[in-house]
Amino acid sequence: MKKIDTKTRILNAAEQLFAIYGFNNTSLRQITTEANVNLASVNYHFGSKKSLIQAVLARYLQVFMPTLITELDNLTAQQTNTNQLNLNDLLHTFVKPLLALNQISAQSARNFMVMIGRGYSETQGHLRRYISENYGETLNHIMQLFASTLPNISRTELFWRLHFSLGALVFTMTSDSALAEISESDFSEKVSTEYIVNKLIPFIVAGLKN
Repeated sequence: MKKIDTKTRILNAAEQLFAIYGFNNTSLRQITTEANVNLASVNYHFGSKKSLIQAVLARYLQVFMPTLITELDNLTAQQTNTNQLNLNDLLHTFVKPLLALNQISAQSARNFMVMIGRGYSETQGHLRRYISENYGETLNHIMQLFASTLPNISRTELFWRLHFSLGALVFTMTSDSALAEISESDFSEKVSTEYIVNKLIPFIVAGLKN
């Protein structure tokens, strides 16, 4: 078995602890204990807790963003000047990139959404700046695509509806295990995370449109 290097052990430990306890309630001591390293190792590889938080998120985004860009490019390439981009199709382009995060670890798609939610609830402004600085152009492109599918909605209203939609996705991803158990127990239906996310999309479409 390949030995995991110190930097990866720290990232893995931080990912799990941030997802469970949040950014504010996770100490560097907890991370070093979980990773079985000393504080000097964290300082050497990351310099600060904020930089470590950004590095954990960056590991997700380095997988998520290129896959998403490819999916969006494939989608827009299929459109013609007379064929308006479909909102349902646009939302579905996010599913594959999200689930691709599980190549990092089995729970990384879930953990990613948990941390996006915590970034808002715990007011981690540095994460917003980090994402804007590194992926601002892509985010603007995404906003333009959503605006093109919802031409009668103001930019402000679109912000609020996308914000609420993100909240629904965060809740769904953080409770996917419980939802799968309920589905099997109450309806004798075994479902995957992908199935659950795809079930959510019509709900989000309705919320964005109405």
